[in-house]
Amino acid sequence: MKVLLLENIHPVAVQTLEAAGFDVELRSSSMSEDELVAALPGVTMLGIRSNTHITARVLDHAPDLTAIGCFCIGTNQVDLAAAAQRGIAVFNAPYSNTRSVVELVIAEIISLARRLPEKTQKMHAGIWDKSAKGSHEVRGRTLGIVGYGNIGTQLSNLAEAMGLNVIFYDVADRLRHGNARRMHTLDALLAEADVVSLHVDGRPGNAGIFGDEQFKKMKPRSIFINAARGMVVDTEALREHILSGHIAGAALDVFPIEPKVQGDEFESPLRGLDNVILTPHVGGSTQEAQEEIGYFVSGKLKNFQLEGSTALSVNLPDVQPPALVEEARIGFLHINVPGVLAEVNNILASEGVNVTGQYLATRGEQGYVVTDVSGHVSEAAISKLQASPHTQWLRSWDA
Repeated sequence: MKVLLLENIHPVAVQTLEAAGFDVELRSSSMSEDELVAALPGVTMLGIRSNTHITARVLDHAPDLTAIGCFCIGTNQVDLAAAAQRGIAVFNAPYSNTRSVVELVIAEIISLARRLPEKTQKMHAGIWDKSAKGSHEVRGRTLGIVGYGNIGTQLSNLAEAMGLNVIFYDVADRLRHGNARRMHTLDALLAEADVVSLHVDGRPGNAGIFGDEQFKKMKPRSIFINAARGMVVDTEALREHILSGHIAGAALDVFPIEPKVQGDEFESPLRGLDNVILTPHVGGSTQEAQEEIGYFVSGKLKNFQLEGSTALSVNLPDVQPPALVEEARIGFLHINVPGVLAEVNNILASEGVNVTGQYLATRGEQGYVVTDVSGHVSEAAISKLQASPHTQWLRSWDA
């Protein structure tokens, strides 16, 4: 079975998958839609990062594809519904690079509060500007976190340890950490925060949620950070508020449009502005994070392919069966209607198959059941299951 890994995924992923017996091809760049259409026939598993977009058209031309690994946090670059309809599992790394992102944000908060970008630019230009004007400690100031998930909560913990007061806003009901305070509206957070840091996900409803109106509601001379998704922020509006002096500094690691290939020109209205930090989507790009992501996602792909586990899949029912120790295992992805489990068991019983373990989960319109059996599963049993009108796919494994 062939695995295609794009965008310079860490070599540990190659090692993990090759050790499991897969044929792995590693490429350094992303692929366009047309390139994917040409490359995916014959590919069983695909690994991508954030620059490769998997559309329904791509999936229509990938007849052999069973799983996609997003070697990053986000999955908005994949048409998850189209993948689910085709029974293609999608996995990501929701935790592996949170520390790396948080450390970058902490560094940016301190750098912007001390106006280090401006200071270092002047030094490189030969200008000695030894002044405390506009330079502040972060201790005692208020950090407003928009999006209090895995990254937001870890940022909350580190920021509080450094002496920052933390407030947060999230549309979901989140448990507050330490002394952080929940704000019940975004406007309330913007009115109080000295630093606003975005950590929302890439769902379509978040596109453009932070623009001129929100910047106007931020405190005068506050700091803005976006290490979440580029499409969330109106960068033209941010430029105007930086030039007016209302926003004292900003740091962005993600952008509405990002270059596809290493070395391509980067365009942004924020280029050339004082006290603005621009980084090329490297929040999670530390050696430690990339190695952990490579290990984590490749492990999910391997376990799905070899044992049928969909644990932490973002688009299929979540089933985590134990290690395969019985003589055989059947994985059955099906339309989620009443009576399918009984149908499966009746077919197996009629063919004399002894069930030793069964694990079922449903998700929306789909159900997935993993059945461990002792003894041989006859071709007749497999054929009957495949012929069910509810079947999306059926796979079997031997111990």
